[in-house]
Amino acid sequence: MIDLGPWLEAVPTAVVERLRAARNVLAVGHENPDADTLGASLAICRMVERTGGRAAAVFADPVPPLYDFLPDVGRARTDPEPAVDYDLLVVSDCGTLDRIGSVRDRHPELFERLPRLVIDHHASNDSVGELEWIDPVAAATCEMVVLLAARLGVPLDEGDGALATQLMAGIVMDTSTFAHPNATPRTLAASAALIEAGAPLSDISRRLYRTKPDAQLRLFGRILDRLETAAGGRIIHSTLLDADLEATGAIQPHSEGIIDLLAQAQDADVAILFKEAGEGTRISVRTRPGGVDATVLTGAFGGGGHARAAGATIPLPVDAARTAVLAEAERLVAALAA
Repeated sequence: MIDLGPWLEAVPTAVVERLRAARNVLAVGHENPDADTLGASLAICRMVERTGGRAAAVFADPVPPLYDFLPDVGRARTDPEPAVDYDLLVVSDCGTLDRIGSVRDRHPELFERLPRLVIDHHASNDSVGELEWIDPVAAATCEMVVLLAARLGVPLDEGDGALATQLMAGIVMDTSTFAHPNATPRTLAASAALIEAGAPLSDISRRLYRTKPDAQLRLFGRILDRLETAAGGRIIHSTLLDADLEATGAIQPHSEGIIDLLAQAQDADVAILFKEAGEGTRISVRTRPGGVDATVLTGAFGGGGHARAAGATIPLPVDAARTAVLAEAERLVAALAA
């Protein structure tokens, strides 16, 4: 059997004790949920229920169809259950509390009242709260939850492999099937333990990275056709407009993965995708190891994330946001050679 013992000290004892003592947990992930926040939150629910409590998984936005294969995904809600006396809020994979999104605005008294446990792996997370476990070494929040399950004594094969599948999906998503440099020996050990517990790695990888509806492929085509470079090719960028979704029949979640495709550019140090977001602009950034820190670039606009993958929402229309972000990106790229 895979031995996770060498890494279990990374889990704070206070986190284990607080989760074990909770009876009614509100497990919340970030808006526009992806596999890591979904897997972590759904797994938290399974773990709480395994130890005798109750739990609900809540995300501000509906779950994209891409994740329909995840066990328990049908239990995801966009609002907390009414008339339930929650006693603990568990926030997973949110670099800031603002990432929880509109559900927090709809239930301010509940979110303010509940004791809060934060589990997150974003390097830019500098929050200070009642109980927080921030581990930037983790490739995914789901990697952290694997260790938490082991500390709680919850077997990873819980639910005939359902727990393992949920957690593996998050790791696969955030490592791009172990292609990103964030995958460490601990990541691989946790993943091996999940495979041993029944997680179908190949199927999860196929569903997340090698299966795309026609509308998504047409959307990718429009964005790639709009490709531009700056700083002598060291910056590559493109733009996703609302009109692109309408023209291709795609939905917003279909834009996932485009930034990683841009980041494959042979000569670029920085890849940026600009997305229309109402009256503002959302940016996704990818950078090469040893180059520009993506959190520095996005941090200049109030965002954050990881050194190689980060994002921000800018209160400017696309054209203005592009001008401002590219100017900062060019400055950072130029500084590398200084």
